[in-house]
Amino acid sequence: MLVDDKIYLGQSTHPEYLALKYGNRHGLVTGATGTGKTVTLQVMAEGFSAAGVPVFAADIKGDLSGVAKMGKAQGWQTERAQVIGFDDYKDDVFPVIFWDLFGRQGHPIRATISEMGALLLSRMLELNDTQEGVLNIAFKVADDEGLLLLDLKDLRALLVDLQERAKEISTRYGNVSTASIGSIQRALLVLEQQGAENFFGERALDIADLMRTDRDGKGFISILAADELMRAPRLYATFLLWMLSELFEALPEVGDPSKPKLVFFFDEAHLLFDDAPKVLIDKVEQVVRLVRSKGVGVYFVTQNPVDIPETVLAQLSNRVQHALRAYTPREQKAVKVAADTFRPNPDFSTAEVITQLGIGEALVSVLEDKGVPSMVGRTLIRPPSAQVGPLLPEERRAIIANSPVAGLYDTVIDRESAFEVLAGKARDKQLAEERQQVEDERAKVERTYQEPKARRASTRQTPAEAAMNSLARTVANRLGNALVRGILGGLKRGR
Repeated sequence: MLVDDKIYLGQSTHPEYLALKYGNRHGLVTGATGTGKTVTLQVMAEGFSAAGVPVFAADIKGDLSGVAKMGKAQGWQTERAQVIGFDDYKDDVFPVIFWDLFGRQGHPIRATISEMGALLLSRMLELNDTQEGVLNIAFKVADDEGLLLLDLKDLRALLVDLQERAKEISTRYGNVSTASIGSIQRALLVLEQQGAENFFGERALDIADLMRTDRDGKGFISILAADELMRAPRLYATFLLWMLSELFEALPEVGDPSKPKLVFFFDEAHLLFDDAPKVLIDKVEQVVRLVRSKGVGVYFVTQNPVDIPETVLAQLSNRVQHALRAYTPREQKAVKVAADTFRPNPDFSTAEVITQLGIGEALVSVLEDKGVPSMVGRTLIRPPSAQVGPLLPEERRAIIANSPVAGLYDTVIDRESAFEVLAGKARDKQLAEERQQVEDERAKVERTYQEPKARRASTRQTPAEAAMNSLARTVANRLGNALVRGILGGLKRGR
């Protein structure tokens, strides 16, 4: 059943294989909750890894972590292998690197603010067009003035600087309002409370660390712990899109290789497109379309095919469709969309079968010779070879400690960037203002000291003038007293 240059997916009326040379033509794994998507994802990840292709996958529930442990064939696994005639089935284990944006269940993953860019960051912050414009101005000012934007405090410091220089900045780059800056700052605070301060900074992820193979030639499976990350869905979706963008920017053109250089599984893919502006959807479509020529295959995993915009859906050639329910109009539409994307099989109605599939069953259509989609087949997915289900915490910690990237990303690097530069400028400005204030006070004191001395020199009494004034005051006092006595005496006599 196992053959070179192909991944065995399962059995329909014949073995269903995914040819490695078409692995970078992207794909879609869909189905309702509990229908077997995670097992299918593990089967595909194991197949690519065994062929020497590195894999990156988000692990939403922790179940995928078992791929790092030797399998112990359980009842349903051996039973399914027998049902589909999988004579080559055996237990196996695969090399794994665990990652975690929060650094708790894997090595930390970081990116700089500059690498993220204004478009993706605006999406993450849920900014409106005006606020996004201000953020673009901030990035432009940082580029023009040579300011490194590495972490959140760099961006905050830059926004404060823009606000203080609003008149100058508005004249050169466009209007920068206090209200917009305040809104961006509040959005940054919300993002920070969701844990984004752990993501932005250095050391930034080196894409090469996702593309490793072990000494046996197996591709490393990079597993992102996403259970906690899912509480911040915008951060999760934007981070994965950033990774795709980085792969596109960093990797050279390779055309159509004999096998992919990396396969990327995007679980809960609908989060990327929920309420997404058109400019972002266009960005996703562009990256998905062009990253194929870099040898990267992108596989979206979600519940309904309608979760994926049509322009992106058209780029996904390899399809695995698990059961869908059709109780509501939206679900009925999803069934129709899913059925219409397959090459029909005259032996059954695709739309009917989608609602009748059992757990572990799927409709499979992949690219065959000359890139033609295969006729859709009702397929029983093969069992994984590694452990099905999560690792124990101590098992995960042991793998992390012996990882090929152990120690590379565990320590935060905080080099001089926009925050330090702007803080230094603010400090220098404050010192200059304080110095000027001291000089002004000193000059004022000197003027105050000199002017009274001049007045005293022109009005100072001579000794004779002082004596005459004293005598006059004495005489006046005596006359006044005598006058008072005379008046009082007259009043007494009159009685």
